[in-house]
Amino acid sequence: MRKNKSIFSRKFLAVPYAVFMILFVVIPLMLIIAYAFTDESGRITLDNFRAFFSGGHNINTLMFSIFIGFLNTAICLVLGYPAAFILAKKEFGFGTATVLLFVMPMWINFVLRTAATRDLLFAIGISGGEYPYLATMIGMVYNYLPFVILPLYTTMTKMDKSLIEASYDLGANKVQTFFKTILPMTMPGVISAATMVFMPTMSSYVISDVMGERKISLIGNSIQLYFDQGLWHIGSLVALIMLAIIAIGSFCADSEPQENARGGLW
Repeated sequence: MRKNKSIFSRKFLAVPYAVFMILFVVIPLMLIIAYAFTDESGRITLDNFRAFFSGGHNINTLMFSIFIGFLNTAICLVLGYPAAFILAKKEFGFGTATVLLFVMPMWINFVLRTAATRDLLFAIGISGGEYPYLATMIGMVYNYLPFVILPLYTTMTKMDKSLIEASYDLGANKVQTFFKTILPMTMPGVISAATMVFMPTMSSYVISDVMGERKISLIGNSIQLYFDQGLWHIGSLVALIMLAIIAIGSFCADSEPQENARGGLW
């Protein structure tokens, strides 16, 4: 009886989470799918797909959003990887405290943080009206760089340092040690960081609106515009396409071979 009661109590704890998932994930997703495949009269149709893929502007916006996502992810990895590596070293005595300094700006409201970045760039002569792409990329990197440093730092602190020492003992130089030992061991953090940056970047619209002064349009801006104009069906279709891209990206990240993710010397 006690065993059955214990099992029941553990299952009961999952009920609030299940209710939350149904109300705020499953039902909204079903509504998006329903709107994407229907018209204003409620009839099932594929006209929304035809309207989206027949318009050159929509395709260009989607491709540009994917490009911005890849570019921001690459820049954040290039900047965040060495920073996390330095902070993860035991010789650096304040690694955890320094990582906290990178994370603390995330506690500030997202819109306020972006607006402050815009005002700072304007003060040094980088206006979103004159340099919309540069200002937008700076805003993207600033907002998403902590999402790269944190998972990389967590992964690097758990690295097996003996493998690095063994690599040097076997005659490998620093470049060989990095690509054949360090990088494979930190690949789970790299994949996690890339996922956390690429997907929000592609769907972002606040940063492009504020930093680029509405001169740059991403897929998130298109969704916002469609819903503001009352075009719920085409807006839901665009959101569904974005969700499909995110799902494909998540699947590719999760299907990374385990032997590569765990790393090895050679």
